[in-house]
Order: sequence, then C-alpha cells, then structure tokens
Amino acid sequence: MRHKNIPVFIPHLGCPNDCVFCNQRKITEHTEFREEDVKTTIDGAIRTLNDGDDAEIAFFGGSFTGIDRSLMIRLLRLGYSYIEKGAVSALRCSTRPDYIDGEIIACLKKYGVKTVELGIQSTDDRVLRECRRGHTAAQSLAAMKMIKEAGFSLVGQMMTGLPGASPESEIKTAEDICGYADGARIYPIVVFRETELAFMAENGAYVPYTAEELIRRTADVKRVFIEHGVPTIRVGLQANEGLTGGGEIACGGYDEAVGEKCDSLIYYDIISALVRDKKGGVTVCVPRGHTSRAAGHNRSNRKKLYEEYGVNIKFIEKDIPPYTAELLSEQCT
Repeated sequence: MRHKNIPVFIPHLGCPNDCVFCNQRKITEHTEFREEDVKTTIDGAIRTLNDGDDAEIAFFGGSFTGIDRSLMIRLLRLGYSYIEKGAVSALRCSTRPDYIDGEIIACLKKYGVKTVELGIQSTDDRVLRECRRGHTAAQSLAAMKMIKEAGFSLVGQMMTGLPGASPESEIKTAEDICGYADGARIYPIVVFRETELAFMAENGAYVPYTAEELIRRTADVKRVFIEHGVPTIRVGLQANEGLTGGGEIACGGYDEAVGEKCDSLIYYDIISALVRDKKGGVTVCVPRGHTSRAAGHNRSNRKKLYEEYGVNIKFIEKDIPPYTAELLSEQCT
C-alpha cells in the first residue's frame, strides 16, 4: 500500500507574521487561493489514485489553523466528506505553534485530521527573534505536547542556516522535535528574492551559506532524527521551475540534490569509521536499497574513500537497519 498526499495549497493565508526568509508564493508557485477550485483539485487527484493507495487530503502552504475560522471549517467539512465516501483515509494540515489551542485541537479531531505538521523552524529564542517568527520556543514545545496528547501524528518542520543559528542550536532543535514527533521535515535555508533575508544578505547583516556548509549542517541534523528513530519525510524544498527556472533565488548555496547529498555524507562518515585502518579491497554491507546512497552522489564516497584511505570498496546489500554499515569480514556473513 502506497501513502499519497493530495495537497491543497493555501499560500500565506492565516500567517500575519512575515518571517525574514519567507516568500510562500515562490515556494509553492501558487499566487492566489480560490476556494471554488479546491473540490476540482481533490477530485482530479483522486482519479489518479491506484487501488490500494492510502490517500490523505493535506492542507499545506499557509498556517491552516490561523485562516478565517469559517473558511477553515468549510475546507474541513469538504475534506471530511471524502473520508465519509471512503475516497481518502484522513486529513492533514500544516500550521504554526501559536495557532494551536484546545478549541482548534477539538475542531481538527472532529473533521478527521490525523496528522498535524508544525512549522517549528527553531527552538532557539534568539533565532526566532532574528527571523521574526512571532512565537517563542516555549510555544513550540507546548504545541507539540498538546498535539501528541490529543492523539494526532506530529511532523515537526525545522530549518538549517537561519539567521542567528549555530550547528549546536540546530541539533538542539532536532532533539526537541524528537521528544514528540513521529516524523520530520528539514529545510535548508533558501534566500529568495523579495524577502527581508535577501535584503539582510545584500547589506551584510546575514552571510549566506555555501551549499557544502548547508549540506553538512543538514546531514548532522538528519543524523539526530535517525538516532532517535524519527523518520525524515523530506529534506529540502520540492525542485520546480519556481526555484530554478525563474531567477527567484537571490544568493546562497541552494542545491536541488540536498537530500541525496546529505545521505551521501551520512554514509561517508559511517563507512570511513569502518575502513580507515584497512587497505586494498574491502566489502561493506549496507541496507537493502541503500547502495547508491552509500556509494555517494555521483559515486563521490567511493572516490573520496579511495583517495583518503586507499581502499577499493565493494558494496553488498543485507537486511540491516537503514543508515548503518558493516564490514563483511567482521559481521556481515
């Protein structure tokens, strides 16, 4: 059974605070929202489902629980009608920590919402202030606790490379999310044009990161989620024409392959610890389906490990946990 989200984008609705990094319309490529189009969008997506697909209607793009309450209820009722017909199994939504309270929780439960994606971004109050998020770390922790106690599945969203952030604050944010979340999304910063962050970069108030720096910091964060058993649903924004084809990025190290390169770096660190004292040909066992990640983006790990340690690595796949590796001669028999 495949899980599929049917996304309904609500760009920037419900969000009164313009974060320095955010231009939601560029991220989603949706410049306006028309309520009358929502049913057509859902119906079209349902027609593409295969038998056995598990589908959820996902209200993404804005702060769903902060939009006009009557509009939110109408959208929830529409979504719930598809649950009643058996066309989808549940609803999900994305929102902000300061738009979660007891009334909202009860409303979401009533209309079949099973998963809440919470835009936490950072649990460092200094970072939140510099980014003008409009909420505190304490509000994020309280919202996560409330969502989990109400029985929802929680996905925590965070960012790397934000103004004022450090590798330590990013790792702390990931650890805080792991205390509650069932899944995570990691978004390395993208400096979009027509944002306050782009102006800050132009005037020296923010120094953009290179792609290599962002990949390292993002890989370190993903490793926290791996160690805590929290699946990372996505790393980086969806690649689309709005990001790469229209000159929407002002500066900095945006990399379309950030997710793949993070996995490559994680596996490089794991494998290098195994082979640094070896010579010649070495066989390394990796999880099934992970050979390309272990070999590295464009086989970069193979090349780098040979250059650094003089080892020629052969990979074989075994039934071992994701993001682990073993030497054949020692354990992988």
